[in-house]
Amino acid sequence: QVQLVESGGGSVQPGGSLRLSCVASGSNFRFYVMAWYRQAPGKQREVVATITSSGNTNYADSVQGRFTISRDNPKNTMYLQMNSLKPEDTAVYYCNTYEATLRWGQGTQVTVSS
Repeated sequence: QVQLVESGGGSVQPGGSLRLSCVASGSNFRFYVMAWYRQAPGKQREVVATITSSGNTNYADSVQGRFTISRDNPKNTMYLQMNSLKPEDTAVYYCNTYEATLRWGQGTQVTVSS
């Protein structure tokens, strides 16, 4: 069973930056279309950004131009660089495949507040 471990969250002021990491176990990571998701209190989980095995990316309108998704296949790791953070970015951030086929990790909390 593939395990996903997210890290890098924290508390920042509006306008700040954070870099999230997602490490996956197993040998098939490089084949997955991966995604970052987030879930804010009282809201459904939503896709923030996706990245194909070859590095093609797509972003939700709400984060376009502020967030950058990337991956390092030999390290089984995916990243989310988040800049110009806003209070509405506050959520627990998770990684998974685009179709959410893997067991969810514990997520990492991002809090944006002054």
